[in-house]
Amino acid sequence: MPHWTRRRFLGIAAAGCARLARGQQEPVFTTDVKVVNMLATVRDKTGAFIRDLGQDDFSLSEDGRPQTIRYFARDTDLPLTLGLMVDTSGSQRRVLDAERGASYRFLDQVVRVNKDQVFIMQFDSAVQVRQTLTSELKKLDDSLAYVDSETMSQVRMQHGGGTLLYDAVAKASNDLMKNQEGRKALIVLSDGVDFGSYGSIEECIEAAQRADTLIYSILYSDAGAYGLFEGHDGKRVLQRLSGETGGGFFEVSKKQTIDQIFDTLQEELRTQYSVGYVSDKPVTLSEFRKVQLTARRKGLTVQTRQGYWAQR
Repeated sequence: MPHWTRRRFLGIAAAGCARLARGQQEPVFTTDVKVVNMLATVRDKTGAFIRDLGQDDFSLSEDGRPQTIRYFARDTDLPLTLGLMVDTSGSQRRVLDAERGASYRFLDQVVRVNKDQVFIMQFDSAVQVRQTLTSELKKLDDSLAYVDSETMSQVRMQHGGGTLLYDAVAKASNDLMKNQEGRKALIVLSDGVDFGSYGSIEECIEAAQRADTLIYSILYSDAGAYGLFEGHDGKRVLQRLSGETGGGFFEVSKKQTIDQIFDTLQEELRTQYSVGYVSDKPVTLSEFRKVQLTARRKGLTVQTRQGYWAQR
């Protein structure tokens, strides 16, 4: 959670006057308090995005205690920091071309030059940052061309290969996202199978939570990659990564292509609410606090993170 000084608060408030004049409240963070900032997406029963809610349309609680929403905005225009994380292990070899093509188109549509930033990471038996944070589409496109599966000689050198999914998420959160401000999200393209990570799923989820980063998981699996061994729990893993960080889960299928998923994801990233509050409970020790954000209107579902790390 970012801590803001009074001087910075005054600067942000001045910069936001024009938008305030247009009737949209800017999310302003005051001094000497720890603001909990949450990004939320709201859908109706049909799955359609709801864009017209106001601050009074939400109810918020922390560990069961009602909280007062102090800052509110529709975050369609705030800068976005994205991490595109591609599983390049052997089980993904036959779906990589489709993933790469969809990623090109997604980045071309979503990245705003000099405003948004993206990094590209691939993971198999190693974790590699192919492109550090940039808003230059050419650099991103060039880097995507090098995202590829390990060669057989590399697999043999690694004694059979691996899929360091959990380690990749932890590295992205700790090394690339933790010090960024504003809206942050990881997009994970994988079949959800981890093999060889040093860290656990709990540790990588905690890293993302501490970095205030959403995880959007896209399950893209090759049905023939595991032969007779199709009992892996990759779907459950990816659902958990997304569910506990406030992101969304998608699955490529005959009914929903990778391009359609990226279209939906782009719309979701541009249809978010920012909700900020100051806890009524002072932080005396570092702990995880559960948060529940709901819409007062019946029939609406709010997608957001389940809690945050209160840190001294």
